[in-house]
Amino acid sequence: MSAGCFRGKVAAVTGAGSGIGRALAVGLSARGARVAVADIDEVAAAHTASLCVGEAEPYLVDVGDRAAVGAFAADVAARFGGVHQIYNNAGIAFNSSVLDHEWADYERVLRVNLAGVIHGTQAFLPYLIDSGDGHVVNISSLNGFTPQPGLSAYCTTKYGVRGFTEVLRSEMLLDRHPVRVTVVHPGGVATSIADSAAALARSTGRTLTTAQEARNRTYTEKLLKMPPDKAARIILDGVARGRPRVRVGSDAVAMDVIARLVPSRIAEVTVALERRILAAERV
Repeated sequence: MSAGCFRGKVAAVTGAGSGIGRALAVGLSARGARVAVADIDEVAAAHTASLCVGEAEPYLVDVGDRAAVGAFAADVAARFGGVHQIYNNAGIAFNSSVLDHEWADYERVLRVNLAGVIHGTQAFLPYLIDSGDGHVVNISSLNGFTPQPGLSAYCTTKYGVRGFTEVLRSEMLLDRHPVRVTVVHPGGVATSIADSAAALARSTGRTLTTAQEARNRTYTEKLLKMPPDKAARIILDGVARGRPRVRVGSDAVAMDVIARLVPSRIAEVTVALERRILAAERV
């Protein structure tokens, strides 16, 4: 895949301290981009920047803080002389049923996963338009078209990211702005998000049920398998081709097909899969 759409371009990546975000930052630098590496963990952002082969600058950024994201965008534009690409990747999850979910937990996930994407898009968009060759890449999930028991907050945000990004693309086309827009739906990538979701639930004083512990263990060990660098390669290849939608992994492709073929039955399908997962854990 040609590095032409990356070489010399300035790209900002949020949630770049680990997982897909780190792999995106490193992959972008390998393709010749100059990278602004943002994360809520300053040490992790600096480590990612050190792994990049070209120019890379770490930033401490809380994507849920609108003013902080605006300052981040302005600083990147000033330091690098412009911005061409924004990868709104930062995300967290929380494991709890709707019945037991407290509003504060919903707010925490909404603030990062959905508001963070909106903040990043709005803050960087004027610079992308000015560049004459902009690209917004928003990371949704397989859970942007597939519901999953216990992840109501996460699914709500990822469905929201999908809708927000598709509207953004329609507006860029309508107004003929020089900005391409891509929504990404990763499936089972080997990141720490499942463990982080469980840890976040415990940090609020929740005790995970046996079923929740089993689900988390099975997802981590058996389903979240794709290496982040492979996921990043698929995403960047999709960006290079100008694809409006990138599905990452055979599981994302399969669930997307099912959701399109039998949209009214997608809940039943996911429940059946969930029961199979838990049954396999008990064997």
